[in-house]
Amino acid sequence: MRKKRIVIALGHEALGTTLPEQKVATGKTAKAVADLIESDYQVVISHSNGPQVGMIHTAMSEFCRLYPEYTKTPMSVCSAMSQGYIGYDLQNAIRTELLNRGIYKTVSTVLTQVCVDPYDEAFYHPSKIIGRVMTKEEALEEEKKGNHVVETPQGYRRIVAAPKPMNIVEIDAIRTLSDADQVVIACGGGGIPVLTQNNNLKGASAVIEKDLAAGKLAQMLNADMFVILTGEEKVCLNYKKPDQKALDVLTVGEAAAYIGEGQFEEGTILPKIQAAIEFIGDSAVKTAVITKLDKSKEALEGSTGTVIRK
Repeated sequence: MRKKRIVIALGHEALGTTLPEQKVATGKTAKAVADLIESDYQVVISHSNGPQVGMIHTAMSEFCRLYPEYTKTPMSVCSAMSQGYIGYDLQNAIRTELLNRGIYKTVSTVLTQVCVDPYDEAFYHPSKIIGRVMTKEEALEEEKKGNHVVETPQGYRRIVAAPKPMNIVEIDAIRTLSDADQVVIACGGGGIPVLTQNNNLKGASAVIEKDLAAGKLAQMLNADMFVILTGEEKVCLNYKKPDQKALDVLTVGEAAAYIGEGQFEEGTILPKIQAAIEFIGDSAVKTAVITKLDKSKEALEGSTGTVIRK
């Protein structure tokens, strides 16, 4: 019998922020992933990279400020760097945990490029804050280079577009590895955003919402289930209000209605709900589950989490 294929979207809690935090966090994450592999699921993993890519972008910008003779590092390259070093820690932690349980599976990180539409409305309205805090003078210099800057309570910071994922360049390689029942880490941080120009791929000055990219990955792999791991055990209505209500089950229609009511906060739970809706589409059998990392096994067994279905 064919194993059920699941795509897991790991949130910030699964990775930590600093390098030492990431080492500890990936060890805990590996245990949760290994539990699902032991339960005979075919696992593909995607992950966030918010603090990590910001750290890399800040470090590279500072390096170029100190050494002007070096070329500045594009956002697409910073994204590639973050995929590499997060994947390095994550794949080794999962491999170790599996071997400790007597399970041998190759764990591979695929450096993943995700195509975006150059005419996506997001390019006209950049919204994602990245990089270090700048002075007003430094911000003006950034704007002269054609970059977008916004004033925050801490100071001036650069902002970039967050276009929707349209296609995954390495999907055939990811599918082949998954079909061979290997553990695959892909589309980290939403993938490296690229624009297609004839036979060339050009890095875009943007970031892709990681949950939407993970949903696209699940969709293109024809996964049975899309598992989104976050900081809460269940999706809630009236979040952090006196009448907060946790949801066990959510239909696609109900989710769309709640989005219209403004129930889900942008930048946090909203993209997760949107990704789940897009993954399910018109399917009567595909499901998405939203829960905490340490509740993932129980959620797949149906005892907790929020299940979203048609």
